[in-house]
Amino acid sequence: MTEFVDIAKILDGGYDGERVSVRGWLHNSRSSGGIQFLLVRDGTGVLQCTLNRRSVDEETYNRVEKLPIESTLELSGVVNVDQRAPDGRELSVNNLGEVNEAMPDFPITKKEHGLEFLMDNRHLWVRDPKLQNIFRIRAKFMDAGRRWFNENGYTETQSPMFITAACEGGSTLFEVKYFDRPGVYLSQSWQLYAEAMIASLGKIYTIAPSFRAEPSRTRRHISEFWHLEVEQPWTDLAGIMKVGDELVSYMAHVLAEEMPREVKATGRDPKELLKVEPPFPQITYDEAIETVQRDGVEMLWGDDFGWQQEEPLTRHFDSPFWVRGFPSGIKPFYHMPDSKKPEVTLSADLMAPEGYGEIIGGGQRVHDYAQLLQRVLDDNLRPEDYSWYLDLRRWGTVPHSGFGLGIERVLCWMLKLEHIRDAIPFPRDMRRVFP
Repeated sequence: MTEFVDIAKILDGGYDGERVSVRGWLHNSRSSGGIQFLLVRDGTGVLQCTLNRRSVDEETYNRVEKLPIESTLELSGVVNVDQRAPDGRELSVNNLGEVNEAMPDFPITKKEHGLEFLMDNRHLWVRDPKLQNIFRIRAKFMDAGRRWFNENGYTETQSPMFITAACEGGSTLFEVKYFDRPGVYLSQSWQLYAEAMIASLGKIYTIAPSFRAEPSRTRRHISEFWHLEVEQPWTDLAGIMKVGDELVSYMAHVLAEEMPREVKATGRDPKELLKVEPPFPQITYDEAIETVQRDGVEMLWGDDFGWQQEEPLTRHFDSPFWVRGFPSGIKPFYHMPDSKKPEVTLSADLMAPEGYGEIIGGGQRVHDYAQLLQRVLDDNLRPEDYSWYLDLRRWGTVPHSGFGLGIERVLCWMLKLEHIRDAIPFPRDMRRVFP
C-alpha cells in the first residue's frame, strides 16, 4: 500500500532529495518544452510537480496533459529544492497512480471574477490556496487558545444556542421558531450561562458561534461569528485584562513560531507578531474621547465607539491597547459600576492597532443581588426573564469577570486581512445566507 506524505511537510523541508508520493487536487497546470508544471494541493499546501515527457510513457504524459483542473491524482517522484518553484520545492514526477477526472469548465478560472460571483460560488472558492492558508491558520489559532487555557487551569464548557433572554441587547437578537414557543432567540454570547458554570467548574472558557442581527455592511461585521469567551470567579477587571494580555500574546507567538511560512503568505511579517508582548497599554474612555476629538472625529461623552471612531483611535498605537471605563448607558446591565465613578462601569475593550479596532469586550460583573436587580429595572428589563440569573447572586455569589474575543476579528488583524469574510469559510451577513 502506497504511503502518501503531506505537502506541508515537503514544503517545510522534511523530504528534500527523497522519493515520496503525494495525492491531491489539480489546482492548475501548464506545459512548456515537453514539461508539464502541475500545481497540486492536498489540504495542507500546494506543491509544484513537474512531469517530463522523458520520465513517463507517452500515454501517461498525454493523459495528464488533458486533465481538467480539480481532477484528483496520485503522483510519485523525488523532492528537489528549486528556488524558481513556488515555496522553493518541487516534485519531479516519474510515476502516476490513480486518477479521477473532473468535469470540464470549472467555474472559477484564472481570470478576474467579481466579488458577488465568488461569494455565490464560495463552496468552490474555499479551494483557493490563499483561503486554504487562512483556514489552516484559523485552526492553529483555536488550538493555541485551547493550549493556553489548558496550561493555565481552565476547563472548556459549552452553553445553549437557544436562549430566552438577551445578553447584548434585544435589538440584535435573531428570533427563531422553537416548536410552539415564542420569544426564543439565537445566542449572542455564552456569558449568562457561564456565570452559572463558574460555581461548578471555576475558571472556564468556550469556543463557539455567536449570532448578532446587526444591519451592518462594514468589513468588520458578520452575523454569525466565532467567539472565544472566558469567565473567571474571584477576579476583578484588572485580573481579566491580564488574562486577555497573556492569551492574545501567546496566540500571536504560536502563529509566528509554528506557522511562519503561512503567516507570511497572508502579508503579515511573523516578526511583527513576536513583538506582541504583555502587558498592553491602557487608556480610559475619557482619554479615548479626547483623542478622537483632537483628530476631528465627531464623538460626545456617552457615545459608543463605532468604526468611524475606532479606526483613527487605533492609529495612535502600534500594539493592542485597552480602553476601560465605559459609561453605564452603553454597557449591558450586568457590568459593575465603578464605585469611585458610578457613571462608568468596570469594563474594557481591547483594540487592535492599524485600524482594526475592537477584538475583545469584557469586564467585571455585578455580583450583588440587590444591585443587579436594580440594574435590570433601570434597563427596563423584566426581572422574571432573568430570574435564574438573579438566583446566582442569592446562593454563592463572588466577584467575577470575563470577556469575549471575536476570533475572525483577531485573525483579520494578525493576518492583515482586508475583510472579515476572508477569516471564516462561509460568512453570513445581512445579505447572504447561501451557499
